[in-house]
Amino acid sequence: MRFIITAIAATLLLCAASAERRVAPIRPYAPLAVTLAELVADPQLDAFRGELARAARSRVYATLARLTVAQGFFWDRDFANAFDKRKPGVDNLAAALRLEHAGGAGWMTLERLANETRVLELESRPGVVCAPAPPRFDSIALDRLIVDTRTVAVDWAYTTAPDAAVRAAPQTGAATLEILGLHFVRVLEPSNGWTKVVTPGGVVGFVAPGVLRRLDSVRLCYAKDPAGRWQIAGFISRGD
Repeated sequence: MRFIITAIAATLLLCAASAERRVAPIRPYAPLAVTLAELVADPQLDAFRGELARAARSRVYATLARLTVAQGFFWDRDFANAFDKRKPGVDNLAAALRLEHAGGAGWMTLERLANETRVLELESRPGVVCAPAPPRFDSIALDRLIVDTRTVAVDWAYTTAPDAAVRAAPQTGAATLEILGLHFVRVLEPSNGWTKVVTPGGVVGFVAPGVLRRLDSVRLCYAKDPAGRWQIAGFISRGD
């Protein structure tokens, strides 16, 4: 298996740079299905990810350093050119995650990534797997959906689980307006951790945090050392 690379990725980068543009009309659209990557049974990797999640909760830098390759760490989509090959891998990982910014938000991101159970081999780097794995979908149909709705690629995310509720307000107790399946959803804007969306039925509502994911979301990558032990090998930033 490998990452799906299409013209959509290039569109994501171009469109993210355009902050000021006209909002496309709110209207129904045909849901475009996604198939989530298969779960990979690897007890060693599962155990490593569990150790990594505990390290992220404890926020002990030395422990994170032990779990990260000292040399050979890579950082893809480093558009700010913050990567420094002279530094140990953990220092570059800390910079990529912005570990201590906003009260340690980077540590929380690290724990979330450690808990991602769907991994996929990185085609450009043999032996490296990354999580979360992107879904399978019809890229031509997505291009057509973007054109038909007069939107851009960054306006779309996919659901990470079926039966997600779209609510009338950004809170758990709000009325349910529509239930989403596994498909792409048009995104309007974030709202206090929730996401304001347009459903396939043309309804505007809110989806809880963690339900939607962009195609160019951040990914954490792993590889085995010469002794066969898993380590953090690299990081892939978002496409903006």
